[in-house]
Amino acid sequence: MRASLLLEDGTVFHGQGLGIKTDIVGEIVFNTAMSGYEEVISDPSYLGQIVLFTTSYIGNTGITREDLESHKMFAEGMICKNISLIPDNHRSKISLDCYLKEQNKCAIYDIDTRLITHKIREKGCMSAILSTEDHDILSLTKKLNKFQKLSQTNAVEIYHQENPIPKVPYFNKNISKKYKVAVLDFGIKQGILNSLTELNCEPVFFSPSSSIEDIKAIQPDGIFFSNGPGDPTILAKETNIISVMKELLASYPCFGICLGHQLIGLSFGASIEKLRFGHHAINHPVKSLNPESPKVLITSQNHNYIVNIENISNIFEATYIHLNDGTLAGMKHKNLPIYSVQFHPESNPGPRDAEPIFNDFINSMQMNRI
Repeated sequence: MRASLLLEDGTVFHGQGLGIKTDIVGEIVFNTAMSGYEEVISDPSYLGQIVLFTTSYIGNTGITREDLESHKMFAEGMICKNISLIPDNHRSKISLDCYLKEQNKCAIYDIDTRLITHKIREKGCMSAILSTEDHDILSLTKKLNKFQKLSQTNAVEIYHQENPIPKVPYFNKNISKKYKVAVLDFGIKQGILNSLTELNCEPVFFSPSSSIEDIKAIQPDGIFFSNGPGDPTILAKETNIISVMKELLASYPCFGICLGHQLIGLSFGASIEKLRFGHHAINHPVKSLNPESPKVLITSQNHNYIVNIENISNIFEATYIHLNDGTLAGMKHKNLPIYSVQFHPESNPGPRDAEPIFNDFINSMQMNRI
């Protein structure tokens, strides 16, 4: 099947297509992970984005179902150098092509992914239209020009519209749940839920529109602010999430990941900056700023926005820094039990270096009970 890709700067690529015949518009981001494409395309944080994989081959492990991070494919589409049409994995349930068809999505392959990656690094994130049925450049251009950019939309609201299925955390019968955690769900991954439940937490889910009264009514031991898609400043403008978070942050032990980390920063007056091409992979090095334990962790990351801690440095201290570009990768409040990181400690996919970071949150809930 023929496929065409038109970038915002007018560059056109023609290649082979997988999935259904359709048009897909989104913001292109490149992911440098060598494995874990199942987790990537099912991560809600990729809503509104077309993922370009820089690794040479995608699809060789098929789709296992068990490794998916949500009930559906949230990435808008895929761009690959080569795709294995027949999976070589005993755990695979269906091929990537069948999964794309099931999800009403498409992919393009057999094109120069290195050139596209270079363009994004030079020019920054850009919108694009991927089509497996329309190959007329003028027609594709008109469709792309009508597209509302992800940076201009409340992506978390779209996530909740497309995600009516209640979350089901991993359950281990041998573990009695000790801590009740109110989870503000901006686009949480299954792996994060699994990590919380394995640490004796009982997650109770709330949306960004939930009232402070509803959250307090469950008498939580702590509050967890999840990962999610889009620009946190738009979510803050269109909802009352910041006022709710300010009250929660003053009253409970809190932990935030990615979008949750950014919203914690906004709640205290920090500024948010958009990276040129974001951090998307499972091989990002971050350094602990703890002088007693100056470790370097290899982390899983997926975000386009970061917190600038300069104007709240009297309130927060940086705990981790990204070694590739020096951006903030983690922070903690100087007086309150508030912790946040700009990466995914649950590491699905990715190395397990950062898993112990959940312990600060668990310990603060334990101390709060004494």
